[in-house]
Amino acid sequence: MKGAWLWGGAIALLLWLIPGPVIGANLPPLHPHPLPFLFQAFTAAEEEDYFAALESTPLGALVWSDFPITVGFDLVGENPAQAQAWLAAVRQGLQDWQVYVPLIETADLENADIVVVRSRPPRQITIDRTAGRLNIPAAQHGQARYQVYLTPTDPPRLAHRFTVYISPHQGQRQTIGTARHEFGHALGIWGHSPNREDVLYETQVSNPPPISPRDLNTLKRVYQQPTRLGWPLTPRQ
Repeated sequence: MKGAWLWGGAIALLLWLIPGPVIGANLPPLHPHPLPFLFQAFTAAEEEDYFAALESTPLGALVWSDFPITVGFDLVGENPAQAQAWLAAVRQGLQDWQVYVPLIETADLENADIVVVRSRPPRQITIDRTAGRLNIPAAQHGQARYQVYLTPTDPPRLAHRFTVYISPHQGQRQTIGTARHEFGHALGIWGHSPNREDVLYETQVSNPPPISPRDLNTLKRVYQQPTRLGWPLTPRQ
């Protein structure tokens, strides 16, 4: 498609970080959380959404149940001026979502819910044993990956965190668009829209759109779905 680049935003790296003593526990059953207050308050002008195009996960909906969601920035690189320009653009993408979702910045990268890394996404190289060659995907501008872990509570709860990679090799407008797109994944929209006027459109367009009513309607529907995240594990009998 002319003027478009692949996002690569909805490729998951699902790492089960569950310590040995609770391996015998049952996963929490799928159950919805109460709809966050801000989600109840906003109503989009249109009723359309692209929920049917989203992907399923073994965890159910990738939703957050503890707010505000914390976001940290990992400014990889040695050029302070370029890093600050990148950070300003990514912050703009974050602020666009802050209108609808409680998001705050944190300097505690180890415990942040979402860590944004100033880097091209790592490429997932696979081996085609039949053809005897490596499959090396094209470089991407942005990608969101999630990990699963257990909270240090009693009983432990199943939780997740996101790492978002955003390339430093884009102009300001494209970096803002990539940030909006990847934050949409990290907030729970796990998949892409078929409509180029939506932030979660499957490819990056030359003029990135603002968050659309369809994006908001889809996100609201996601938060009405059942999930295993945020619920406690139960001992296996």
